[in-house]
Amino acid sequence: MREAHPIERAVGMEHYVSDAAGVGGRLRDRPADFRVRELEAFDTEPVDADTGAYPHLVFRAELRNWDTNDFASRLSDRLGISRERVSWAGTKDKRAVTTQLFSVKGIDADDLPEVDGATIEVVGRAGRPILFGDLAGNAFEIVVRDAERAENAAAVVADLAAFAGGADPTADDGPTAAADLPDGETTVGVPNYFGQQRFGSRRPVTHEVGLAIARGDWEGAVLAYVGNPHEREPAATREARAYAEETRDWAGALDRLPGALGYERSICHRLVENGADEPADFREALEALPSNLQSLFVNAAQSYVFNRILSERLERGLPFDRPVEGDVVCFRDADAPSDLAVPDPDRTQRVTAKRLSTVERHCERGRAFVTAPLVGTETDLGDGEPGDIAREVLDDVGLEPGDFDLPGAFDSDGTCRAILLRTELGVDRDGDDLTFSFSLPKGSYATVVLREFRKGDPDA
Repeated sequence: MREAHPIERAVGMEHYVSDAAGVGGRLRDRPADFRVRELEAFDTEPVDADTGAYPHLVFRAELRNWDTNDFASRLSDRLGISRERVSWAGTKDKRAVTTQLFSVKGIDADDLPEVDGATIEVVGRAGRPILFGDLAGNAFEIVVRDAERAENAAAVVADLAAFAGGADPTADDGPTAAADLPDGETTVGVPNYFGQQRFGSRRPVTHEVGLAIARGDWEGAVLAYVGNPHEREPAATREARAYAEETRDWAGALDRLPGALGYERSICHRLVENGADEPADFREALEALPSNLQSLFVNAAQSYVFNRILSERLERGLPFDRPVEGDVVCFRDADAPSDLAVPDPDRTQRVTAKRLSTVERHCERGRAFVTAPLVGTETDLGDGEPGDIAREVLDDVGLEPGDFDLPGAFDSDGTCRAILLRTELGVDRDGDDLTFSFSLPKGSYATVVLREFRKGDPDA
């Protein structure tokens, strides 16, 4: 294993599992270099269906250089409706070309406006909104430009193929000797980390906000979001954040924060209104944010803990492709497309010594997946060494499952998540440019695959 980039270690991703040197290069040189297409899993009725029974209009949008939340805000503004009436299945990267489904409650197809950078195709109507997770996965086609060490890609593919099957990719006679890219696709595996964008690619702080919320430190959560300047931000932004952090002068911070920081400004505005005298005032300011952003803070805290658990499992040399006693496994989603292995976190089983060999066979055949906890009030932390790891990480961050019993959108029961991300990967080389094609189940990150190849600053 190799040590990860510092900004990745800050969000719990401590290692690259491939010991081969990285290819370098630039990601997202232009939006068309990062293409994402949802693998849809949402049924609709015809567009002329009864609007009383099917009040939600469903459309497919190809977005170019649009953050999903920003597009939803722009669309709702153009329609003159609350943003809460716009729903989607998964948040996508901004600097990309993405194709995904949206639903809007209470409008007709003719009401949809034109939005710059978006191509909209009406799909039909539905009786309920699209909810987060209403997709099977995503298909990616991603170009890494000017990879100065493109020849290293073959060795990385070989390392990741070994990790997918449980072999040691760093063995002396291991796959890093590979010299040529394989023809066609190769089954590869990586730890199923939450990617950098979960925490903020330029300023990774959302997990810090969520951790403060889970500890009941509402003022600390506000300061982690509004204050907390980061070296990657423009000087004026850093100065405004530092002012807010040092003075708690929310009116002055509101004057100094750039207009682009709409959520931070919204928090400051609410604090000016309510006086910011009590912990409840800071909670109220956070609750003024969109409900999905409130949930995102807590989800990011859970994701950080999950990443830490995976890194510790790697440190201890525990397998990812098969269970050990005390693990919790989940089973394959029977409703997912046959060519995409999607874990179902609602169907789980604790691995005992008696069941170990049986569950190992299920994992070998792609019917079951080893998991780690996304900690919430009802999370099964597991037994044995896997359970010890989860409890030690939680103790280190000062949390326990009951801390996620939170008000409103901040509350979380918790769940589990597969720890190994397998995919059929195709890599094509054109000089110093590399094109990667693969599909992932919902909730997994393309950047987690690509980081093993680039091995550098994820924001470069």
